[in-house]
Amino acid sequence: MKHYFVMRFTAVALLMSGMFGLRSYGRQLELQTEHDGTSYRVKIVLDGEDILTSPPEGLWSIASEWENSWPAGWIHAGPTEIEHVADWTILRGRLETPAGTWRLSDSYRPQGNVIKCIRRFVWEGAAIAKCVTLSVRFQCKGKGTGAVLPGIIYHGNPSGAKSGRVPVYSGQAGAEAIYEEHRFPMPYASLEWLAGSGLQGAALHSLPSTVQFGNRPDQWWSLGLVAKEQGTEFVLLSGPCASNGKRSVIKALQRGFVTYDNAYINVPTGAVIEKTFYLEAYKVTGKGSGFQRPTQTSLKIFSPCSLEGMPTFSEIIRDKYRFAKTRWYEDGEIAGFKKYPDRDFFVFGWCGQAASPGYALQVLADDLSDPKALQMATKSLYFLSTAEFYDEGFYTWYNFKEKRWQQGGGRPELLSQGQAMLNFANAIRAGRAKNLDVSRWERFLRKACDFHADRILKDDWKPLSTNQSFFIAPLCTAYKLFGTEIYRRAAIKAGGVYASRHLSMDEPYWGGTLDGSCEDKEGAFAALQGFVALYELEREPKYLRWAEHACDVVLTYMVVWDIDFPAGRLRDHDFKTRGWTAVSVQNQHVDVFGVLIAPDIYRLGQYLNSEELKNIAILMYRSCGQLIDPYGSQGEQPYHTNYGQHSKYTQRLKSNDLTGLRGNYFEDWTVLWITAHFLNAAAQFKELGLELSDSSDKSD
Repeated sequence: MKHYFVMRFTAVALLMSGMFGLRSYGRQLELQTEHDGTSYRVKIVLDGEDILTSPPEGLWSIASEWENSWPAGWIHAGPTEIEHVADWTILRGRLETPAGTWRLSDSYRPQGNVIKCIRRFVWEGAAIAKCVTLSVRFQCKGKGTGAVLPGIIYHGNPSGAKSGRVPVYSGQAGAEAIYEEHRFPMPYASLEWLAGSGLQGAALHSLPSTVQFGNRPDQWWSLGLVAKEQGTEFVLLSGPCASNGKRSVIKALQRGFVTYDNAYINVPTGAVIEKTFYLEAYKVTGKGSGFQRPTQTSLKIFSPCSLEGMPTFSEIIRDKYRFAKTRWYEDGEIAGFKKYPDRDFFVFGWCGQAASPGYALQVLADDLSDPKALQMATKSLYFLSTAEFYDEGFYTWYNFKEKRWQQGGGRPELLSQGQAMLNFANAIRAGRAKNLDVSRWERFLRKACDFHADRILKDDWKPLSTNQSFFIAPLCTAYKLFGTEIYRRAAIKAGGVYASRHLSMDEPYWGGTLDGSCEDKEGAFAALQGFVALYELEREPKYLRWAEHACDVVLTYMVVWDIDFPAGRLRDHDFKTRGWTAVSVQNQHVDVFGVLIAPDIYRLGQYLNSEELKNIAILMYRSCGQLIDPYGSQGEQPYHTNYGQHSKYTQRLKSNDLTGLRGNYFEDWTVLWITAHFLNAAAQFKELGLELSDSSDKSD
């Protein structure tokens, strides 16, 4: 005879008027325990339907061997006792192995939209339990590639898969996608799938931690998905990782994977190990939106927006302006901000951002108390307005020693052209307000907009990736400046094309970086920026919905928790990872690009009346002000996970030596964007009405 216990809680009336607009979930989530005569099973039930269940072989699974680079000798057991204390449901039992007994318990309780669990493992054997793997496993009926593992997997990574350099997930039986917890900006694994006439979603969230008694140094729990014949399994393991059809590998190189073997634990007698996780089940409102609910949930679990100990706006602006001046170059009419400290280039967009200070310093000039700020802004734009055009638009590199315009790396860099056009559009708007002579800037921007609007409006315009979304915002602003209808039409067309491609997540946002043709936050940001600009232009609600979707993808790349580091420079600096963003599914370090994204998130928060979004934007900016050195400089690559991009690390990684990598910081790549984006974002924040003074900062 089967016996049931139901712990029920309801999300009714959770009207989320904050982060993601007005949403009502109104679904009844239940924890059910079922006794089959031998032990209890656990089920997460939504509106009467089983969504997540413990495996049929038992709630608890422990491997006691390590064979062929993977856990083996699995033994399973289920709870035999149940207890109810306040709103906790506690299940207890034992798992017998040839070496001794594990005493186990799960303690469940509702927390917001999820069910929290603390799993406890107690080893009672007489000797050390060697080669052990502990686990958390829950199964669903869903199948397929509709998975999001933040910063790592987006619906299988179909675009990045072509390179062979990124994690992939096919959803076919046997596919495994399991990664170190410190690799996750948001530590959850989610899946959406078609269930009957609607879409269903589920997620496993983790409270990340190192694992006790790890065989490897700095060994952490691992999180991910395993595709089964009858569905998908959500898993937490005490160390083992798998990806791309290989076990015991991690994505530690820009171009691929390295071996990560023997990630088991050796547990002494009497040891107590605990793991906290959260289970979530929900209805999915539209194809490609299944990740949005767990993204919101992760923000609520970790509440990342505290600013305690973060640099202030005014400190960051002063430091970055001081460093920007070290990149100033002037020779007669030739004037601008150098991309590199020791090379002879002004570069539009991406890493160079030569046109960005031309807008930012106009807006910030009064705060900087330096008359040279406005002079540098205007003189740089007067020169950059002379950029030469060719059959792919305008050149984005200028060699000021050879006095010639050229392509960057022999390619047109459309992304960089779009970013430069927005710099000019904002500079013209700011310059008009200051009664500056902006006629030369206007001629350049009109010519650029004419070229790209005409190109976008052609029937054969088929952009490869999301990178050309960077043309939407400048075309919208140029329409407001000049009233030229083709700019508006081109922006609307581009927005519609990208919405049709990306909202379903059959093709996740991608291609926003120049050195990684894969799913990335820059591609999602390009769409976010464009959709917000279209809403500002047209005031149609659909553009806000599109912007929310792109913003949610951007936020999956934002670290919501402070990752613990081994001994190293990031620990020395007491570096807090909250608010920093992972780059892409290929380049898996964190960087300060989030400062450029932050004003658009703040702007979206204003339109949605969301204080949480606005607080996230402020966190992103101020947190990224960490690691600024006495000169005002920062490097590009703090390594929060087992990953090294620079050549100084790659040879060591190829020999599977991870020593001294995670928690280190590569600071030699000091291209101008790492400075210009801070100034650009500060100017945008000021125009959005945010107070940037010391008194405002200290009152947070």
